Amino acid sequence: MKKMHVKRGDVVRVISGKDRGKEGKVITAIPEKNKVVVEGVAVVKKHQKAKRQGQESGIIHVEAAIDASNVLRVCPKCGKAARTGVKVLDDGSKARYCKKCDEIYND
Repeated sequence: MKKMHVKRGDVVRVISGKDRGKEGKVITAIPEKNKVVVEGVAVVKKHQKAKRQGQESGIIHVEAAIDASNVLRVCPKCGKAARTGVKVLDDGSKARYCKKCDEIYND
């Protein structure tokens, strides 16, 4: 399985593409395809057919997956979009940290 620099639940900022500058929370991470689904970003229209009786059909808005390389995690301390690194702590466990302010994330 591939490693990704963002996880589900991270707040990220889009750094390229039509939604550049938007921020949102990662809903789904797809490591096999190196893609993420971010709420409020890459919204597309989907024509949905009613699956069972009583269900509405029509055009719905859904977030599409974007490449993980187009997003950066927003640091909760400094508020900037920054690259993440991995540090080995004293007890031997690993933790992600902000490369701009050197703050360790509490995951």
